[in-house]
Amino acid sequence: MICDRERLARFLQQLKSPSSSGGFTKSDLLTPAFHLAKDGDLDLYYSPHNEYINPHAVVAISGITPGFFQMQLAYKKAAQLLKNGETLETIAYETKKAAGLSGSMRQNIIEMLNECGLPAALHVEDSSRLFDSKRELLHTTSVIKHPVFYKQKNYTGHRPAISRSALLSRYALTCFPDEIEMIEKDILLIPLGKAAESACRMLKKNGRMGHAVILEGFPHPSGANGHRFKQFHENKQSLREQIQRFAGFLQQL
Repeated sequence: MICDRERLARFLQQLKSPSSSGGFTKSDLLTPAFHLAKDGDLDLYYSPHNEYINPHAVVAISGITPGFFQMQLAYKKAAQLLKNGETLETIAYETKKAAGLSGSMRQNIIEMLNECGLPAALHVEDSSRLFDSKRELLHTTSVIKHPVFYKQKNYTGHRPAISRSALLSRYALTCFPDEIEMIEKDILLIPLGKAAESACRMLKKNGRMGHAVILEGFPHPSGANGHRFKQFHENKQSLREQIQRFAGFLQQL
């Protein structure tokens, strides 16, 4: 399901524009053509991959915001699909598959979810299947739907805090829960890292995303998170127990 077809079509049209360089570097993509909003030193840019929503998901994994690498992959895939004459639906879905939680981060997520027992809870052979043959079970997204940059560097969720930016707060407190609430089933919501988890917990406390069970304590999977292994080791038993409870809940449905 596409969240905003008109917006997706409008930004994809920029790839066909005579003024488009046809490249996918920061100087090509972090430009006015793809710019959504500004708030002080923060800049928000459009990326097509988070326009797709899977309303039938059982698991939703949410980062804080896509980084430039994900944005770059999304536009590369979109340009290829446009050239092939694909539909908006196909472009939205395929860019999501290609760019959502991509790179080494995806493999780190898969390995941790395997150790937490998620495959058994979902009756799949491996968590990697969620990204291919069992994709219908998964929705990937971000608390801030589109890529945010602080002084042209990937926003990490802390500088500034979401609560200190009207722009970030609108996306985190309105757009994000609106999206999650489009998912029709009760879901296991896995926020990646403390900033994403804090936002999810606050939303639940305020009565949003009532059908979501938040998996608490899952480390951010980025290789830049030097404390990832320690955090995961400390939280592993709790994560396993939370997933087992969710599995039991699914069996009662």
